[in-house]
Amino acid sequence: MQISDLPHPDPGVPDARSGPRFLLWLGRRQLGGQARSLGWGLVHFCGIAGLPYAVGAGVEAVVDRDGSRLLLVGGLLVLIGIATSVGDTMLHRTAVTNWITAAARVQQLLARKTVEVGSALTRRVAAGEVVAVSTGDVEKIGWFVEAVSRFLAAAFAVVAICVGLLFYAPSIGIVVAVGVPVLALSVLPLLPRATRRADVQREKAGRATELASDTVAGLRVLRGIGGEELFLARYREASQQVREAAVRSARMWALISAVQVLLPGVLLITVVWYGSGLVLDGRLTVGELVAAFSAGATMLYPLRHFEEIAMAYSFSRPSAQRAARVLSLTRTEADARPGFEGPLAAPEPGGDLYDPVTGLLAPAGRLTAVVCGDPDLAGRLAERLGGHPAEAEDGGDHGAGGEAGGDRGADGESRGERGAGGGSGPGSGAAGRASARLGGVPLDRLPLDTARALVLVQDKDPVLLSGTLRELFAVPSSGAVEPAAALAAARCADVLDALLQSAPAGVVDPMDARITERGRSLSGGQRQRLALARSLATDPEVLVLDEPTSAVDSHTEARIADGIRELRAGRTTVVLASSPLLLDRADHVVLVHEGAVAATGTHRELLRGEPRYRAVVTRETDEEQRLARMGLERLAEELTEIEETA
Repeated sequence: MQISDLPHPDPGVPDARSGPRFLLWLGRRQLGGQARSLGWGLVHFCGIAGLPYAVGAGVEAVVDRDGSRLLLVGGLLVLIGIATSVGDTMLHRTAVTNWITAAARVQQLLARKTVEVGSALTRRVAAGEVVAVSTGDVEKIGWFVEAVSRFLAAAFAVVAICVGLLFYAPSIGIVVAVGVPVLALSVLPLLPRATRRADVQREKAGRATELASDTVAGLRVLRGIGGEELFLARYREASQQVREAAVRSARMWALISAVQVLLPGVLLITVVWYGSGLVLDGRLTVGELVAAFSAGATMLYPLRHFEEIAMAYSFSRPSAQRAARVLSLTRTEADARPGFEGPLAAPEPGGDLYDPVTGLLAPAGRLTAVVCGDPDLAGRLAERLGGHPAEAEDGGDHGAGGEAGGDRGADGESRGERGAGGGSGPGSGAAGRASARLGGVPLDRLPLDTARALVLVQDKDPVLLSGTLRELFAVPSSGAVEPAAALAAARCADVLDALLQSAPAGVVDPMDARITERGRSLSGGQRQRLALARSLATDPEVLVLDEPTSAVDSHTEARIADGIRELRAGRTTVVLASSPLLLDRADHVVLVHEGAVAATGTHRELLRGEPRYRAVVTRETDEEQRLARMGLERLAEELTEIEETA
């Protein structure tokens, strides 16, 4: 494969059982490229291997005053030079191609796995580690893949030089043949320690990257609470640890490099000293001594590739291990267990949505509002209703899966919602299998694309990527809801006006107006309404909205609630919210308290008869509720006294 052919049509199914197995799998996937690189490497290094003998023959020709033989040697040197130059050029070209194609394959595999596992990815693997794998680790893995062919060619050249000397000048060749293996193996005792130090460095670097990514993600909050300096101090400490580990690792590799320079120097001194004695004794010619010395000096170059392959492997092995750990993740724990029966068929349309962890039941075709006193519980419930993994609150042993960050249209625009498609494995708690069920079918057992088409979850903080508004709505949908109707239901008229006013001259249709990265040019409420309109336009069978109006004013919220009710009539909709304006327009309201359904009914019924519901919705404290009850009791007593007096 050439670089122009990237990306790979199919990156394949990796062997992610371990780092070395993953590296071996990558090498097998690029046998053609490795063969080309090895072929050009042999041309290059064979030219280098032949250089000492040509030089020795030239010296012999000069000593013998044989002009014709010297001319032949000159022609041979020209051919060797051409072979060395052409081979080096093409070796570099093919090796870099192997590097880039291997890195591209790993990146494609990581992207595919991210889409498959989704939001569960960052719960099962640290966000900083994911960043490290997709950036620095990919480069190190590619380095080892491309270094293999050059190492094999260099090893062949070393063997050829040694064998050639044994035949060309046996008396001195035996010294080189014995010394070269010693040179090649001399650094082996140092490699384990160098590898361990390199592993420590990368581990600390991964932690620093994770801390940096988490700090950047929460920078706005940190500034708000004055915690910016605290986290900066933590990052400074982490970065200093990385620096110290890097220095320790560099010292070991410097020692290895020093050994690789010192021992060949000792070998050259030995060859000159011993060879000079042989020349004086008449057992070795001057040309043979020059050839032996040239061979020893020439071997310094291919021997460097022995050090490089050791360094490349020590750096790439933990990188490959991290990549394999990410690539071995599955949608659910059940997928990886023996006896997994595979995906199920899609349920019949019109099924109820049920969460076995809380006992929540969302009837088909109705607007169900869910009230949770704990915002974190509400977020986990929303994910679970979308088929994403259950958390530890149900006591089960859950897997993870799903798709986070939103599907993308053909233009690459992120939807910012999560389709169903994750889930959890069998739980050990009373809830049993903790995946939400649609029509009795666990969502995590459905094919990924089927689950996403059935259930769509909009996050509390959806993402808008840059692009035109038309591209924003270029997402998979049923086609039954036009973008204009979805925008109207989400009350986005002012958003369209704002986009049109900021658009360049000549743009007359707000659908052609561009949105900046993450919608930074819009207010929080405007971004929220655009995301809601996008979700409404997809028209899934089940739509789960987590606090869809938390950033808008009460008047707009009431109108949005009416729009959702009208546009989603006859479709299953679940809204997690605590706003009375939304709750009052729901067909069915469910109170989830301490991880389980505590009460159901209409908003007004629960407001009158359920104190826990009233506390969440009206934000009343226990003391305020007590005082209110005392006031009502006092009022009742006064009315009774008035009636008795009358």
